[in-house]
Amino acid sequence: MESFLAAHWLDMLTTALGLAYILLEYRASIWLWAVGFAMQSLGIVLYYQKGLYADCGMEFYYLAMTVYGWWNWTRKNSSLTAHRSPLKITHFPLRLALIWTVITLGIWLALYLFLAYCTDSRVPVADSFTTALSFVGIWALARKYLEQWLIWIVVDVVTCCLYFYKDIPFKASLYALYVVIAILGYRKWRRMMQ
Repeated sequence: MESFLAAHWLDMLTTALGLAYILLEYRASIWLWAVGFAMQSLGIVLYYQKGLYADCGMEFYYLAMTVYGWWNWTRKNSSLTAHRSPLKITHFPLRLALIWTVITLGIWLALYLFLAYCTDSRVPVADSFTTALSFVGIWALARKYLEQWLIWIVVDVVTCCLYFYKDIPFKASLYALYVVIAILGYRKWRRMMQ
């Protein structure tokens, strides 16, 4: 038992933080950003140890987006208003869909080539895919777009399988739960918009 805990303590800790994070996201609570910062900092170590280099690198982007998300969720919605008004949930602008699709495909290809030819990664396709799609997912969350939940459903399904394969069972189970919470979160945020 002690050897199991010694081997998986970081997985369990980041899983606990991840659960708190997704529940705060579900509630559209600004505190998700503080919990996310801690989770992502520890995730850098976990993913590097497990050879998930794209996920490891993604955590640095997440850290920057956490600061941006916190700032964006607390800033005024309009410079014309004198009072603070938290950012409202809106739809992902269709005019940005093609741009973000091209960016995501470009990041996926670049990361895949890097992982396949410059690292010892045994899962370059899946690791680069989830990382590339997560770039737009965290940006959409920071902008408080409803459709960010749909992006996360795809990321969470693939990540769940990937993490079970890479022997990160607690985080894998968390991502399975994330799928369910993302479905419920989408419904809740859609109601909150009205």
